[in-house]
This record gives sequence, structure tokens and C-alpha cells, in this order.
Amino acid sequence: MLNQLTISELSAKLDRREVSAREAMQACLDQIQKVEGRIHAFISYDAADALAQADAIDKAGASGTTRHPLRGVPIALKDVIAVRGQPLNCGSKILGKFVSPYSATVVEKLQAAGAIIFGRLNMDEFAMGSSTENSAFGVTHNPWDTSRIPGGSSGGSAAAVAANECLAALGTDTGGSIRQPAALCGCVGFKPTYGRVSRYGLVAFASSLDQIGTFAKDVSDTALLLGAISGQDPRDSTSVPRPVPDYTAALDGRIKGLKLGLAKEYMIGGLDAEVGAAVQTAVKQFEKLGAEIVEISLPHTDYAVATYYIVATAEASANLARFDGIRYGARVDGVDPTDLYCKTRGAGFGAEVKRRIILGAYVLSSGYYDAYYLRAQKARTLIRQDFLNAFEKVDAIITPTTPTPAFKIGEKADDPLHMYLSDIFTISCNLAGICGMSIPCGFTKEPKLPIGLQLLGKPFGEETLLKLAHSYEQCTPWHTERAGVS
Repeated sequence: MLNQLTISELSAKLDRREVSAREAMQACLDQIQKVEGRIHAFISYDAADALAQADAIDKAGASGTTRHPLRGVPIALKDVIAVRGQPLNCGSKILGKFVSPYSATVVEKLQAAGAIIFGRLNMDEFAMGSSTENSAFGVTHNPWDTSRIPGGSSGGSAAAVAANECLAALGTDTGGSIRQPAALCGCVGFKPTYGRVSRYGLVAFASSLDQIGTFAKDVSDTALLLGAISGQDPRDSTSVPRPVPDYTAALDGRIKGLKLGLAKEYMIGGLDAEVGAAVQTAVKQFEKLGAEIVEISLPHTDYAVATYYIVATAEASANLARFDGIRYGARVDGVDPTDLYCKTRGAGFGAEVKRRIILGAYVLSSGYYDAYYLRAQKARTLIRQDFLNAFEKVDAIITPTTPTPAFKIGEKADDPLHMYLSDIFTISCNLAGICGMSIPCGFTKEPKLPIGLQLLGKPFGEETLLKLAHSYEQCTPWHTERAGVS
């Protein structure tokens, strides 16, 4: 069952030539055939192309001596990251049969590291959602309980990793869209610091918030992936010219003396009892490992959700203006260009995307810009300053990832405001531009559903988060548990 291995385990077997890249890829394809009818993590995949990539890697490996860190590892991508010659739909009907003419920088980096890039993973349309129920291609199901959501917007990425349909996946995080589904599906999700990973080739939702990140089965794999995709890119003006550390070297188990901040604002009344108990147990485990727990305050936390949904929708309304039915994608003809534009967007966008475009256009409109958008940007500055002040006292911050475990499909579909609160613990990280990750920290009892623990770090503090997470992971069993779907 090669698809059930971690990247490190598969790499060791490939290095010893016990197995081939083709065998590993075929194992993932067999698993997709077996479980996709119940999970629906993939929008599409090209089995022939994936096997051809594997064959090329096997051939190169047999004749060469260069060791690539991800050689032969099958990795799938959220359907918002461009791959040359593959469909790019962003979970939406408006792009029709569009095929990307170029590849994202992260894709080029993964391919250079030897990875097999295959498959388009399901997502909330244009990354707008917290449950992957907003996809034009149908709902993705949680591998732990197929009656429940996998989280969103990168729900397909989390579900595919949890269901062993790929060894790892890339997603995007605008307000928690990696960390939240990772928590609900029981895998490790990492959102890097804004600017650490190139956004070139990422279809934008909210350009000042979006960040590409990783889904993996454990922290060691996360460190490998993060090292492969990080670094400055001249094609992305927001990527930061900082050297990329050897993240795997940070996994040394030495966390004694590190200070972990526990924000009183995050232990809210609406927190599920089992989630709260699991997080408190994790905090005690960190203390046993030598970390010092320090109570901190993030006083502007209450404004985070409102601030996020003003900033994000404003940027979305501007970014999505390019989807007009004239230059590319689907088109619904009209009597004049305005009629064509309205009909195309009316038919092509789903309800949630329309809701956010309308809200974004409103907060940017004349007479409301100062009252809403400008004030939201000022609040965003205060939120970021809260974190910078806290990081003068602590090395990282520990919180729940989500307020509840995965909820039933359809449970919150008619209540957008309730749905938005699913990201209450993750949104501030994006507003502040810092790094964050979610790791498994337990399960609910009945039904058995994963619980996630969130670690937030200083800007470009990825090494510290990986060090903490790996140390915790090595003395707990949660990452070894596997979803029931098989």
C-alpha cells in the first residue's frame, strides 16, 4: 500500500530501489478509483500523464546519480494553481474548458525536486468558502465521516491526503483555507509567511491575503515540501528576498525554553468542549516537553472577522472583474457587451462568489470607501501590531484551529454568517501576514472526528513552528491515525 506511506518512507524505498515511481503512482490511482465515489476530492486527473511522468523519473533515476528530495512522490494540486496543459477551473463554471498555458512557480519547483504533479483537487469556487460545498463540481466529503464537510476552501486537498489518494497536496490559505480543512481531516496543514512562497500562477482571490501552502501526513513531510516551494521569485513582486533555511534541520526535538503564548481571546465561550479539552491537553504536553506557557492578549481579535470580510471581498471584487466572458473562459452571448458581461457572470458565478463580489463592490464604492474599507485597513494594522507585540514576549502562539469538529454537509449552507465564523481562529494570521500551521491533537469520541491544534509564528518563523510541531508529534499518536474510508 505505497499510497499510505509518508514522503520520507516512500523516498527511502525509492532510494533503495525496492519500488518504482510508477508503482507508487499506480497505488495512488488505484486508491482514487476505489474511494473517489465516496470522497470526490478530485475534479479531474490524467492517469496516463501521471504514469508517463513516473516512467520518466524511473528512467532518469536508473541512469543518474542526482538525488532529488521529492523524486517520484505523487502530489496533487488545488484547482486554483496553474499547471501548463492542465484544466484550470477554480471550482467554477465561468472558466469553462480553459486550459492553463503556463505553470505556477510552485509547480516548477516541485517538478525540479522530482515530484509527480497530477490531478485537480476540488475547492470552494474561487477559494470562497469554508466547507467545499460551494464548488460548481459538487461537494467533497470528509474521509473520516462522509456525511460531513472536509473544510474549505482547500477541502479537496485535505480530503485527498487523508484518504491516501496522494502523498501530499498543495492548497491556498486566504483566511484559514489550509489550516481549517487540515484540522477537520486530520492532517498537517502549513500556511507560510506572506511572501515566503511565490504566488505566480495562483488565480487570485484576495491578493494581499492569499498564500500557497502544503498538506502532508506528518511534520517531516511538511518541512520537505515547504523547503521545495519556498524562495524569492522575480515574477512575483510580493515574494521576499530571504534565504530559505533547511527546514528539515529544525526538526531536532529541542524546544526546551521556547515560550508559547496562550491568547485569552481565543478560548471563547462557543468553543466545542471536546476541542477545548484536546487543546488544553496539548498545552500541557508542550509544558512537559520543556516549553514555557505564557498568557498573552491579542486585544483586537474581536474585529478580525469583520475586517477580513471587508478587505477580502474588496480585493475579490477587483480580481474577479477579469472574468467577463470576452477574453477567456465561458461566454453567454448578449445583445451588447454589457448584456454579455452580465449574463456570463450571472450564469458562471455561484451564489457565494456573487455575494462577495457585491459586498466588495459596495465597500469600495464612493461614499462608503472611508467608512468601511479604509477603517478595515486601519483595523488590520492594529491586528498585525497585536501579534508583533506578542512575539516580543513569546516564540509562537498556540490556539485551537477550529471552534468545532467537522459539521454535517448542508448544516450551515443557508447561514453564511455562521459559516464565516468557522474561520474565527485562522483569519488573523492572514491579516497579519504571519505563518501558521495546524497539526492533529486528538479526536472527538462519538463520532470519531479529528481535532486540530494551531501554531502561529513570527514573520518568517517557519522553522520554530516546525520544531515545535515535530517535537509534539513525536510523543503523541494522532498523526498515525488513518481515516476509515478505504
